[in-house]
Amino acid sequence: MSTLTAEEVMAYPQRLLNDARRGQADIVLVEGQPMLLTMPLGSNTGTPEALLELAVALYESDQISLGRAAEVAGLPYSSMIDELGRRGIPAVRYSVEDLDRELEHVSSLAGPR
Repeated sequence: MSTLTAEEVMAYPQRLLNDARRGQADIVLVEGQPMLLTMPLGSNTGTPEALLELAVALYESDQISLGRAAEVAGLPYSSMIDELGRRGIPAVRYSVEDLDRELEHVSSLAGPR
């Protein structure tokens, strides 16, 4: 793992990709503080189990979408949904506001009582 400044990344952005291709992670510093961690996700890096754990953790913390989680894990979309289900993690997330809107819509379709 190497450490780069934001200025170094701006001057030579290809370096992050080159490092990832070599299987190397990088930390990018902004004003001396860690701001970004890059991590290679290619088929020759990490175990499938580690990539799945990473994908689940990022999805569960709302850092990535379900589709992106499936890509990180190297799974088909439907298999990622199944895996989340096995772990008790909802694949479809409704906020309270989303649920309220849905209930209002269903009520409007039902008509007056």
